[in-house]
Amino acid sequence: MSIYTIVIHGGAGTILKEDMTPALESSYQKGLKDALNAGYDLLANGKTAVEAVLAATMSLENNILFNAGKGSVFAKDGSQEMDASIMEGKNLYAGSVSAIKNIRNPVELAYTVMTKSPHVMLSGKGAYEFAKMQGIKMEPDEYFFSQFRYDQWKQMQGSNETALDHNVVVKDLPAGQAGKKFGTVGAVALDIHGDIAAATSTGGMTNKQFGRVGDSPIIGAGTYANNKTCAISCTGHGEPFIRAVAAYDVSCLMEYRGLSLEDAMKVVVHEKLIKMDGEGGMIGADAKGNTAMVFNSEGMYRGRISSNGKNEVAIYKNNML
Repeated sequence: MSIYTIVIHGGAGTILKEDMTPALESSYQKGLKDALNAGYDLLANGKTAVEAVLAATMSLENNILFNAGKGSVFAKDGSQEMDASIMEGKNLYAGSVSAIKNIRNPVELAYTVMTKSPHVMLSGKGAYEFAKMQGIKMEPDEYFFSQFRYDQWKQMQGSNETALDHNVVVKDLPAGQAGKKFGTVGAVALDIHGDIAAATSTGGMTNKQFGRVGDSPIIGAGTYANNKTCAISCTGHGEPFIRAVAAYDVSCLMEYRGLSLEDAMKVVVHEKLIKMDGEGGMIGADAKGNTAMVFNSEGMYRGRISSNGKNEVAIYKNNML
């Protein structure tokens, strides 16, 4: 029987056990497991890798703990602008959306761009109009409201500063409760047909302005999939990941230098990105069933399930739950 597997992430950054309450840790663990199961159940029933990463990423978007979909941070104008992308490795088809508002599941819209349009990337009002035409589920502003995210934004309101998710110390939180966390979510998967896929979704940066776009919706930077090499989903400080063309560079190292999936990911995350002051990580899978979760930060919300018996979730560095 062919192996099938799925890997997910829910953000990377300064995530320390001493800053985490047992209840919050349990909530994050449950959110990761729910997303894994959403994708893995589809794979176990013969569905495609694309369907699996779509379901897993949507599960994370629906969880207010993660900076994507429902839990997205506030931009400078008080809105939530979201980005997402998806790619399949068999034919190199991809779909992406950027700077969209009021879309319940941005990754679903990215998938619809890939499957129902001749384009790869749509943004802003055009993406919204396309979503309406395709019957994509929308939500009012209230659906996306989080008091914690709002308090982050209010503390920065009136300044030109931006912050990566929890990198705002909100005054009424305990010391250390708001360390750096890059809240992008994503998934990669291999199905029984031997095909791989990747998806990524994010709410971006708190107080972002000028229509700032990170790596998540950019094919080759935050997301990439090619059956010949790998499927990659990234999380971190988007600008260095864009400059490094991080996701595609893993594929190039595998294709042109013959590196393994994990070794290629380590070169990009621990060498190339660090030289650019790029903090964060990535998850990967290849068509042989190999998976990897590599990061250069203090932690990364992550997990994987495989038909070969591997089943794990983790939050902290060198600490599997």
